[in-house]
Amino acid sequence: MRPDAAPDAATIELDVESHRRELTGYCYRMLGSSFEAEDAVQETMVRAWRGIDSFEGRSALRSWLYRIATNVCLDMLRGPQRRARPMDLGPSSTADSYLAPGLPEATWIEPIPDGRVMPSDADPAELAVAKESIRLAFVAALQHLPARQRAVLILREVLRWQATEVAELLDTSVASVNSALQRARATLASGDLEAVDPGAMDADHQALLARYVDAFERYDINSLVTLLHEDATFSMPPFALWLQGPVEISKWYVGQGIACKDSRLVATAANGCAAFGSYKLSRPGLREPWALQVIEVSGGRITALHHFLDTKLFAAFGLPPRLEE
Repeated sequence: MRPDAAPDAATIELDVESHRRELTGYCYRMLGSSFEAEDAVQETMVRAWRGIDSFEGRSALRSWLYRIATNVCLDMLRGPQRRARPMDLGPSSTADSYLAPGLPEATWIEPIPDGRVMPSDADPAELAVAKESIRLAFVAALQHLPARQRAVLILREVLRWQATEVAELLDTSVASVNSALQRARATLASGDLEAVDPGAMDADHQALLARYVDAFERYDINSLVTLLHEDATFSMPPFALWLQGPVEISKWYVGQGIACKDSRLVATAANGCAAFGSYKLSRPGLREPWALQVIEVSGGRITALHHFLDTKLFAAFGLPPRLEE
């Protein structure tokens, strides 16, 4: 296509579709919600189609789409609400603590399927960066930043845009972009975001996950907790309660969490980590969705168990609506 030629609607549609995965990843990091990210990308497509006459080919179509997506996200972030993980809201609890009513869905960082945001043709180094940048802890940390700082940090640090490109996208100066990036870095550093080296999905990693699945499905909690790091955390949105350490996690599973017994797991992937759809026995021969588990691993041990009880996630992850035996 000539630099001065405006693409037609068919070209816009094809190019938006070719950028859907990276745009979804960008919007997810901005918004912290897989469902809102999908809405934002869809709105980006609609605005692109409606604004085709204003696109004159002076900039790359990809940059134009990112400008639209950024404006969509900034519009969606005008309210005071920021999404978080349970551990971002208060100290850890004990396994016998009162389980208060769940908080609204908009409170929580939501998991997202790897297939919707991870690059399909990246080299191992790029893939590692992409995984790190969609970790639940990192996405939660981004929510502490003002919206424009958030956009600057994602574009500069994650997507590796030049400062001049970001300045053009945000209609500001390079000096302003660099200042915003410096402030964003300082905010993240003050949050003491833990450093995690998830490593490759090698044979040892796969064996650890296989032992976890076996222990969980047999509900052998003594075996399960031997797989945990001494500082492992357990969370269960929409509840604010979260636990730390194998002792409290073990007590939870055999206490208030005993309803997990006799569940079955179906593998998937979320936020650069192994994940499982957990199906609870509802009657003989039938198991129904219960929780989406996201399992974080580092150094040969499980460091975090996130159990998301929003069963709408099962369809988003392509998981079966039920398991029948």
